[in-house]
Amino acid sequence: MRAKICLYFAALMVSAQVSAPTWAQTAAKGSAAHITAVAQKVDGAFIRANARLGSDWPSHGLDYAETRFSKLQQINTSNVKDLGLVWSYNLESTRGVEATPLVVDGIMYVTAAWSVVHAVDVRTGKRIWTFDPKVPREAGYKGCCDVVNRGVALYQGKVFVASYDGRLIALDAATGQQLWEKDTIENRKMSYTITGAPRVFKGKVIIGNGGAEYGVRGYITAYDAATGEQKWRWYTVPGDPSKPFEDESMAKAAKTWDPAGKWWELGGGGTAWDSLTFDPELNLMYVGTGNGSPWSHAKRSPAGGDNLYLASIVALNPDTGKYVWHYQQTPGDNWDYTSTQPMILADLKIEGKNRKVIMHAPKNGFFFVIDRVNGKFISAQNFVPVNWATGYDKNGRPMVNPEARQTERPFEITPSPYGARNWHSMSYNPQTGLVYMPVQSVPLTLVDNKAWKPNANIPGEPHGGLGWNMSKMANVEPPKGKPFGRLIAWDPIAQKAVWTREQISPWNGGTVSTAGNLVFQGTADGRFIAYDAKTGQPLWESPTGTGVVAAPSTYMVDGKQYVSIAVGWGGVYGLSQRATDRQGPGTVYTFALGGKAPLPEFVKYRMEELISGVKYDPQQVGAGTLLYVNNCVFCHGVPGVDRGGNIPNLGYMNSAYIENLANFVYKGPANERGMPDFTGKLDKDDVEKLKAFIQGTADAIRPKK
Repeated sequence: MRAKICLYFAALMVSAQVSAPTWAQTAAKGSAAHITAVAQKVDGAFIRANARLGSDWPSHGLDYAETRFSKLQQINTSNVKDLGLVWSYNLESTRGVEATPLVVDGIMYVTAAWSVVHAVDVRTGKRIWTFDPKVPREAGYKGCCDVVNRGVALYQGKVFVASYDGRLIALDAATGQQLWEKDTIENRKMSYTITGAPRVFKGKVIIGNGGAEYGVRGYITAYDAATGEQKWRWYTVPGDPSKPFEDESMAKAAKTWDPAGKWWELGGGGTAWDSLTFDPELNLMYVGTGNGSPWSHAKRSPAGGDNLYLASIVALNPDTGKYVWHYQQTPGDNWDYTSTQPMILADLKIEGKNRKVIMHAPKNGFFFVIDRVNGKFISAQNFVPVNWATGYDKNGRPMVNPEARQTERPFEITPSPYGARNWHSMSYNPQTGLVYMPVQSVPLTLVDNKAWKPNANIPGEPHGGLGWNMSKMANVEPPKGKPFGRLIAWDPIAQKAVWTREQISPWNGGTVSTAGNLVFQGTADGRFIAYDAKTGQPLWESPTGTGVVAAPSTYMVDGKQYVSIAVGWGGVYGLSQRATDRQGPGTVYTFALGGKAPLPEFVKYRMEELISGVKYDPQQVGAGTLLYVNNCVFCHGVPGVDRGGNIPNLGYMNSAYIENLANFVYKGPANERGMPDFTGKLDKDDVEKLKAFIQGTADAIRPKK
């Protein structure tokens, strides 16, 4: 009898993975009871079952493999022309929006800048609740790449969000009430941040962090989803060799670093700030790790060495956090070539053999296929022009161009540290066999700063005044390359592009592909587009006002397929650059066949004439240049040369702002929006030098009459 009872309850549990429980079906849709019931059912079994159906979008990349391939086909190539807006939702944000909306039975969870969580009723487009973790705005300068957040995780009735300032927070999915909070930062004296979306594997919430530009030691941590108790932590690089190493993997890694560089003083880097995937059958989770700290390999590890586990994919046991294997994509990273870009798990037939693989296209410009069972290299091919390496040998090691490692003169490294790809998600359609990925070029020249010392704030070193520790100078000589953005359909077996769409600008949004033979992507120039997955032919588009950087999701609600995209221009490139003259608050757009809702009003980007009339001493322009590079350039761009992104270009401000610059530099009104307070960092004479550079640069580029 006991066995029969167990089988009965097991059958009920299986049934619950594919259909909502009775009380969820009878409760009013969108009510607290309904939300509690549908959110409670989200667990590992539900995510695996949903991957076979595609009705919901319960996890960051849709499924554990993060394919971002939906099996829905109600919207397809024959009817996508009839797609229309159903509703738009104001995220009340002016900074970057990078989140993929999660949706379960019509309840959407999406984040905006500053890690604010929104729960939205898809059936009405109305707010259910919001949660603001109240990230201190003065912490904004501690992150390199905008105050963004890539989304939440759902598990057994909870919503998990990682705040920009490094807290992991569990919320009640129905009410938004905080259930528990954990500080994930082990050393608050360092500039750690979190911008990535958590994942939940086997009842553990997994999160990494960012901060390698500033000087931190990377790690990834697992917390119990129910209680928040820390279960394990794995470091991505070794610590101080005078102290015992945490485990064998750290002792192994330390042999690949030169102690003369004292890498542990800045932590070494390797921050795991984005990509995480999971194979339940192999019981392995895969982590993409970040760049070295400082960037310069010669400063970080003077005698050379691979510097494990920088710029690698690492397999861990999700139960214990123990290291299983690694594959390093950029040994001895010297160019900020993170491997944190989204990866995809797939089963491919290669040379007649079925292989369990990881497909990955990181910053360094090569598309990798590696064996996810053991980490063995299978193939790599560049998908954009590269000059740092000529390719990879049969052992999976790059054949590095010596010019890219020389330290004497500026070198236009290709790809640049912006990456041939960045965090923008790619998708894989097993029906076409193609990976759809946004790729780019943002030209940059680099040269080692031989005078660099940790936290020395050397004049002219980018954002040294805000704590950056690159040990590199940027654009001492202007780059000759041209920026571009592209959408590429890539054959991972043949390792070649099948089709390519040129785009207006770099920094375009992530993709979703569907069984309806469609690829959806938002663009930097403010469009949301559907392409034919086989040919790349554009079939439909809608304006979005501002540029799109996030990836869409698609799902079913009450028998109807929807597509949603969260829009808000930003990220490290979007701080100072843009490709549209329109702007607006962060917005979620939701489309379906036959949608007739009007688009929200788009506002023209406010931009003054090139600044004039600010009095300055021309002799101070040179010193002002160095100060500007030290403190301002990555946020505000070059005055009058760049157009401004989600932060204004100072060359196009009203002259009154620059004349009274001290009022903004010292505890000014923009501090509450994330501008650093430079009190104690810049004196009044420094401010005058900055004014000289801003107005002097504008005068230098002003067209002669």
